[in-house]
Order: sequence, then C-alpha cells, then structure tokens
Amino acid sequence: MSAPLSPVKAAAALRTAARVSAESLLVLLMAGVALWVLGRMWPVIWPLVVGLILTTLTWPPARFLRRHGWPPALAAAVVTVSFVLAVVGIVALISVPVASQSGELSDGVVEGIQRLREWAAGPPLNIGDDEISGALDSAMARLQDSVGSMVTAIATGVGTVFNGVVTAFLALFLMFFFLKDGPRFLPWLTRQLPGRLAVDVPVVAERSWNTLGAFVRSQAFVGLIDAVLIGIGLWFLDVPLVLPLAVLTFVTAFVPIVGALFAGLVAVLIALVSNGVTDALIVLAIIVVVQQLEGNVFQPMIQSRGLGLHAAVVLLAVTLGGSLAGIVGSLLAVPVAALIAVFWNYLREQLGDERPERDPDEADSPVPVVS
Repeated sequence: MSAPLSPVKAAAALRTAARVSAESLLVLLMAGVALWVLGRMWPVIWPLVVGLILTTLTWPPARFLRRHGWPPALAAAVVTVSFVLAVVGIVALISVPVASQSGELSDGVVEGIQRLREWAAGPPLNIGDDEISGALDSAMARLQDSVGSMVTAIATGVGTVFNGVVTAFLALFLMFFFLKDGPRFLPWLTRQLPGRLAVDVPVVAERSWNTLGAFVRSQAFVGLIDAVLIGIGLWFLDVPLVLPLAVLTFVTAFVPIVGALFAGLVAVLIALVSNGVTDALIVLAIIVVVQQLEGNVFQPMIQSRGLGLHAAVVLLAVTLGGSLAGIVGSLLAVPVAALIAVFWNYLREQLGDERPERDPDEADSPVPVVS
C-alpha cells in the first residue's frame, strides 16, 4: 500500500502553486500593458527602430572616419549624405534601364496578352472571344460597383505612402544623430542609473546593439545570395534588365514576404513580355526554389550562426511574428527573439555561480544618446 498523503506537504504544494500562478498572471498582465503602451507609441518607436537598423549599416564607415581624426558631426554628415546618394543611385540603376526600354516592354505586354488569349482559345481551355469579352464586361461591372471602396483603398494607400515618407525622413535624421552622438550614450547611461543598474543596463544595451548589427549583416548576406542566384538564372535565360532585377532582389530582401513577392512578380512579368510564357514559367520556378531555400535553409542557418539562435527558433520566430503583426512582425521577429536571448543569457550569467567579466577592449557602440 502507498504511504498516506501528508496534509502539511499538500497544503504547502498548493500554496506554492498558487503563488507561482499569481506571479505568472502578474507577469502576463505587465507584458500585456507593455505591449499596449508600445502600440500607442508606435508612430514614434517605428522611426526609432528603422533609424537603429540604418545605423547598423552605416556605423562601420562612420567609425572608420572618426578613428582617422574626423569630427563626429562631419563624419556623421558625410556618411548620411553618402547613404542617401547610394539609395538614389540604386533607384536610378533600377528605374533608368526600365524607362529606356519602356516602349519595348509595353509592346511586349500587348504581345503577351495576345499570346495568352490565343493560348486560352485553344485546347484544353477552348475559351472563345465572346467568353473573354463577357468576363471583361462582368469585371468592369464589378469594378463600377466597387468604386466607393476603391476610393477608400486609394486614400488609405496614399496615407500609408505619406506615413512611410515621414518615417523615412525621421529615420534619416535619427541615424545622423545616432552616428554623431552614439558612443556617448553608454557613459551617459552609466551616470544616470543608480546602483547595480549602472552596470547591468549598459552591458545589456551594448550586447543588444552587437546583436542588432549581426542581424542586419546576416540579412544583407541572405539578400546577396538571392540576388546572385536569381540574377544567374535570368542571365542564363537571356532575360533583359538582369542587373536592375538583381539589385531590386537584394534591396527588397530586407522587407520579408512582400519584398520577395514584388521582386519576383517584376522578374516574371519582364520575362513574360520579353521571352514568352515558357521562360516566364522557368523564371517563376527559379524564384520559388530560391525563396524556399532562403526561407528554410539559408536564412535560418546564417542568422542562427550570427545571432546565437537555433535555426528552428529563427524559423518559428518569423512565422509567429508574421501571424501576429504581418510584415512588420516578420521583419522584427528575429531581432526581437535575439534581444530576448541576450537578456536571458545575461540573466543566467548573473544568477549563476560564475559571472564572466566584461572585456574592457570592446568597441564602443553607436546607440542613441540624450544630451
């Protein structure tokens, strides 16, 4: 027979379970409040996040200039202007060749539509011109019925574009100030915080900055792989505008999901109007294969190595972020997971028996400063 249950131990276990449950509920409540406050402050936080991401890209040349005697303000101004000129150059590299071949592309679009109609009229579809005209009339009728919703959608789109432009300008200004005053932030933060926080918070902030830089570098490397592989496929098929399409693929790699869809759609459309349906289908197959390799092989492996996260964690973080917050969630899921890992690892170090000492030779970090 089993030993009788001890009332004292059972009561103690219930009290412990109740205390742990109450503390867990309190933590979840505080997390919910923090997320609510974050949502209310998002118009300010989003430009700050974009500015930090841009700073991770531009900090190496700014650091190089500062180490060679340039004043911080001059180094930050030169790097910021150079970055803006580089963005303008990329846009010109994509748009100028497309504009120069716009007549050829428009003729190809008309020819491609005619080919699709001829293909639809033959077996196995056997869709005649009357049926196509009826479908077009039906589509036009639905279009006229939904004019009101279209106007609303266009107004929403214009507002989104305007907000995007404002966010871009704010991010550029923040990037300039981060580059100029960033290395002063950790010493300033150390002076402002009391007691133990003066040691812990700057260490976590510096590690978080290094982690964010590793994320941006790994994302750029993944985009480079996509651009090279897709560019080789387009060059092999003799699709026009290979270089602009490769550059577009690299740039849009920083925008999860939508960026890949947009770049792939442009490449398939140009292949369709210039080379025909067969090559367009081959380009589509190449893009699908490369994107699958990126999402399931390259990105988890490269980011897991650079961020110290398992590849499965990276994949699950992107999936969860996309389901919770769409494109923005997919973009921020991996760095947020990496920052959580930084905080957790530091907490484990402090709670462990042995605490690693901070390396005094670590480089300064360009994070924002309040002066």
